[in-house]
Amino acid sequence: MLITCAVLAVGTSGISGCAGGGSGITLTVATFGEFGYENLVQEYQRAHPGITVTLRKTGQGGPYHQDLLTKLAAGSGLSDVVAIEEGHLSDIADKSGKFNDLATIGPKDVTPARWLPWKYQEGKSKDGKWIGYGTDIGPLAMCYRKDMFAAAGLPTDPDAVKPLFATWDSYFAAGRQYVAATHTPWFDSGSQVFNSMVNQLDTGYFGTDDALTISSNPPLKSAWDKVTAAIVDGESAKLTSFSPEWQTGFKQSAFATTVCPGWMLGVIKENAGPGNSGKWAVTEAFPGGGGNWGGSFLTVPKQSKHPEEAAALAAWLTAPEQQIKAFGAKGPFPSQVQALRDPALLSATDDYFGGVHSGALFAAQAMKVGHAQYKGPKDGQIQESVVKPALTAVEQGTSPADGWKQVVEGAEKLVGK
Repeated sequence: MLITCAVLAVGTSGISGCAGGGSGITLTVATFGEFGYENLVQEYQRAHPGITVTLRKTGQGGPYHQDLLTKLAAGSGLSDVVAIEEGHLSDIADKSGKFNDLATIGPKDVTPARWLPWKYQEGKSKDGKWIGYGTDIGPLAMCYRKDMFAAAGLPTDPDAVKPLFATWDSYFAAGRQYVAATHTPWFDSGSQVFNSMVNQLDTGYFGTDDALTISSNPPLKSAWDKVTAAIVDGESAKLTSFSPEWQTGFKQSAFATTVCPGWMLGVIKENAGPGNSGKWAVTEAFPGGGGNWGGSFLTVPKQSKHPEEAAALAAWLTAPEQQIKAFGAKGPFPSQVQALRDPALLSATDDYFGGVHSGALFAAQAMKVGHAQYKGPKDGQIQESVVKPALTAVEQGTSPADGWKQVVEGAEKLVGK
C-alpha cells in the first residue's frame, strides 16, 4: 500500500492521503549546499503520515563526498537517500553494486523521458544500472553587484553589461578596469572561475577512455593561464569557494562578480542576506556562450533498510512539480523536460535579483548546453583536492607556472599515473 501511495504522489502536484501506510518508517535524506528540500520534506510527510523524513544537510561538497565514500567503504552510516554531485559520480563508477538499481525498485511510472537525455544518461553506471534520479542542472549565467559596478563607472543594466561578459578576455579586461577604479577584487575565487571555464570545454580532465588529459589538453592550460593572470592582476578576492570566509564575503561586498550556475542564486541569497537584496543582478550573458556546471542525483544505497520507500521519496523529490518548488525556494534549476516548459517556471521572477525572470533566463541558458562533459574517475576529487588548492596557492603568491606543475603532478598522483 505504501508504494502505491508514493507512486501516486510522484505523478501529481497535490497532496494524496495515505494515512497509515508504512507506519513508523523514518527515511533520511543527505544533501549538500542548497537543494531547496526543507519545505518539500514537510510536504511529503503531510502526504504520508506514516513516514518521517529527516534532512541531513551539509555545506561544502568536498567533505560531504569524502564522507560518503568513507561510509560506502565501511558498509554503514549512509542515509536512505543520498545526493551525489555529477563530478563525483565517477568516484562510485566501480561501486555501482553498492547502490540500488532505480529501474528495478523505483516507481514504474518514472521513466527516462522525464529528464533531459544527457541528464538521464549521467545517472547510469557503466554496467547499465540506473543509480541516480537527476535533480538539478547548472546552466551558466553571470551574477554581479550593480552598486559596485556603478562605483567603478561600469554599466549596471543586465543588457548593458552583456558586452563585458561576451568572452573570457572581455571579462578579465573589465576586471582590470574595475580593480583600477576601485582597488577591490573583481571575482570571488579563482577556482569558481576556472571550474566554469573547464566545464565549457569539449574535454575536461579526462577523455572518454578515462585517460587523464591535463598535461595534453591545450584549452585547459589556456584557461589556467587566463585565470592565474587575472589573479596576479589583483582581480581575485582570494576566497576558497564554499568556505566560511567565502560565504561571509557575499555579505561584506568582498567582490563584484561571481559565476552563476542556476543553483548559485540560492547560495547568494543565503549568504548575502536580506540587506543586499536588489543589489545583485543576473544576466544570461556568459563568457564563451554558456555551459553547465553542476547538478546532482539522488541515489538509494543498498545500506538503506527501506529501499523501495526511499526510491519513492527520491522519485517524488525529483518530479517536475517538486523541482519547480525547489527552484522557487533556493534556485536549483530543474533538469526535467516538463518543468522546463512549465509556465510557472518560465514566468518566475526573483525580487532579490531585481525582479528578473530567472526561470526563463536559465531555461534559455539550459538550451545552450548540447551535452554534458564526460567526467572520468576521480574528476570531482581533482577539482576539489588538486585544482582548488593549487589556485589557492597562486592566490597566496605561488607563481602560475609552479601552480600548474602542482596541478599536473597532483592529478597524476591521485589517479595513479
